[in-house]
Amino acid sequence: MSTRASLRPAASRPASRPAGDRRPAAGGRPWPVLELDAVTKNYPSRPPVTALRGVSFAVAPGELLAIVGPSGSGKSTLLHLMGTLDRPSTGTVRVTGLDVAALSDRELSALRADSIGFVFQQFFLAEHATALDNVADGLLYAGVALAERRYRAAEALGWVGLGQKLAARPTQLSGGERQRVAIARALAGRPAIVLADEPTGSLDSATGSALLDLLEELNTEGATIIVITHDHAIAARMPRQIQMLDGRIVTDTTRTQAGPPTSSVPARTADPDSAGHDGQPSSRAEHRP
Repeated sequence: MSTRASLRPAASRPASRPAGDRRPAAGGRPWPVLELDAVTKNYPSRPPVTALRGVSFAVAPGELLAIVGPSGSGKSTLLHLMGTLDRPSTGTVRVTGLDVAALSDRELSALRADSIGFVFQQFFLAEHATALDNVADGLLYAGVALAERRYRAAEALGWVGLGQKLAARPTQLSGGERQRVAIARALAGRPAIVLADEPTGSLDSATGSALLDLLEELNTEGATIIVITHDHAIAARMPRQIQMLDGRIVTDTTRTQAGPPTSSVPARTADPDSAGHDGQPSSRAEHRP
């Protein structure tokens, strides 16, 4: 597969891109495609629920990482914030350098359509549409013309090994193939980042392993991918692992190419006196691009 140039986000983005200041990269290195700084999320109830407690980390272009933790650890809430589906109670979420809190709803929708691809456990494919149309329709909100949508959809399906099944409907595809269609849909817009929520959850072990192989291959071709999972075996395949518990990051480790992690030091603990941190362990200083 020769897709390296195609899978990297385009250098120039469409004119509908939300307005905002981009911070210069330090030392000539690219700014993070995703950055969370002291993020909290509170839900009003009786008693109030704090789902995230001072979460801080950054993701550089081209990374492949897993966010892992048990049910109730804050993974789903974090997914919603990373995907701009929700806003933090306090702290800052930046996507491609843009502060999510500073954007209007319309600008936020444009940012999401332009810069973020989603892969969900349940596929969410239109049963009566072809694979090509399912992928092409994912570009509607990005304002892409019909001919270009279909061209990009065919290209993306080729990336995931379904170039010969453009006319197939989901009912004619296996579970693994349907998830590949969903991945193609996420990649067709050449987003800055792909968020994969339990992508193997509906697949058997062999098909799930093959899907992870595909994500690793797509990452080597330039895609930035975050896998959200409860499965530590899946997380162990990723070069970087962020482990969550009770709304906090407890570890953030990166494996070198030579093998296991060079260190597995718990994330640095923030100043417990700082507002909004709540003693949250943080790894931002260690992993900032």
